[in-house]
Amino acid sequence: MGNSDDTNPVADQPRKPLPQGYRQGLITAITVLLGFSLGFFRFWGFEAPGMWTWRSIIPATALMVAVMLQTIALYRALRLEDDEEREYRKTVAWFIASAVALVAGLILAALEIA
Repeated sequence: MGNSDDTNPVADQPRKPLPQGYRQGLITAITVLLGFSLGFFRFWGFEAPGMWTWRSIIPATALMVAVMLQTIALYRALRLEDDEEREYRKTVAWFIASAVALVAGLILAALEIA
């Protein structure tokens, strides 16, 4: 019961902080992409001429998913825990997923207009 063989090797490792500037760069990238996403969705969804169709729902949904994922990534990036390498990697994964959803939404929006 309390011998050293039962210890968790991952928990015993010292915390590995990120290099200086990584979090700040990620936060900047997320906010830039979030600003673009909101601006594009506002124009495409509400200001562009034309009527909404059933085909418009698919790209609009992809764009909304991208905005939600970007918001989650921004929330994670602003937490103190994100200074740890493991948490930072998870946040980057959320951000990459949001970028993929955004690109899918943009492509679908372009195809819907054509």
